[in-house]
Amino acid sequence: MKSLFWVFVAGLFLGAGRMAPAVNRLPASALHPFGRWLAADSGQVELIGGAAHVGFRFLGSTCALYAYVTDTGHNYLQYELDGVYQRRVRIMGGSRMPVIIKAGSVGPHTVWVYKATEATTGPVFISGIAGQGLAALQRPDAPVIEFIGNSITCGAAADASEIPCGVGEYHDHHNAYYAYGPRVARMLHANYFLSSVSGIGIYRTWNRDGPSMPQVYEKADLIENGRRLWDFSQYKPAIVSIALGTNDLSKGDGKMPRAPFDSATFVGHYIQFVRLVRSKYPAAQIALLSSPMVKGEARVQLQNCLTAVKTVIDTQYPAGKQVALFFFEPMQARGCSGHPSVEDHAILAAQLEPFFRRLLGT
Repeated sequence: MKSLFWVFVAGLFLGAGRMAPAVNRLPASALHPFGRWLAADSGQVELIGGAAHVGFRFLGSTCALYAYVTDTGHNYLQYELDGVYQRRVRIMGGSRMPVIIKAGSVGPHTVWVYKATEATTGPVFISGIAGQGLAALQRPDAPVIEFIGNSITCGAAADASEIPCGVGEYHDHHNAYYAYGPRVARMLHANYFLSSVSGIGIYRTWNRDGPSMPQVYEKADLIENGRRLWDFSQYKPAIVSIALGTNDLSKGDGKMPRAPFDSATFVGHYIQFVRLVRSKYPAAQIALLSSPMVKGEARVQLQNCLTAVKTVIDTQYPAGKQVALFFFEPMQARGCSGHPSVEDHAILAAQLEPFFRRLLGT
């Protein structure tokens, strides 16, 4: 790791034929991550949740980001340079080669690096940045929105621009940055984080009985048997957006036994989950979202269930903020395996923007 850093430093000092500004290193411990993340024992930043991110500033035209994964597979980061989205970057297991970020001028430049994949894909570790004039960035002071949901909220199966649908692995098509939640948060100049898991529901998953969101929500990595608990004191969301139900209503995979959808069970578990969220964030506005993928009679059934949840919660918490409801328009998704594409997420965000703007009072 150190030898790679000094090779990069030497490259900055030679190449141009004259002495370049001094190169320094910004350790991960100096960064200000936002989202679902943890500080590793060795000082690295462990980006866990989808779109968890870190920001920094550098001078010159090049810097090096040191990121790695601990398994033998691969994962993805994506980044903005000077406020403009650039691309996804594959991080290979077993490799410690840095990600070289190139700019067209000598700067100063700002970079925001995001985890492109969901928590259950596994973490990406950031160990530091090498470059000139480095400084860590913090998110500006702004309202926070937490987006709880399933694969749609993750931005899963949304991006086939590099690897076609049906090719590669499931997380090869993740793009959390362009999911509807981060999109609408950027429209509103709000901060955000994702607590979302593909295939998950309120009382069952898309093809089996569990685990459900209430069973994983308090775990840092959103895994049922995870031993690390999430620290809910890190953020105080102004809005907690919950978009669940698509997978509860799923007909399954045709392989595992699947009971018919039970609306009473769904509503009961949803009420208990909203109570859990309220216990973590008593002052937050709770917003229940339907699903753009649920159509016909199932769409009406889901909307009726969400309305029933609102009625009970509003009655039980008369002094709190009333639950807000948003019902998506049905969508014929254009992403992989029936999911919304990157372009579809732009449509969903446009639908949501006035709803969230009203809730924020902006």
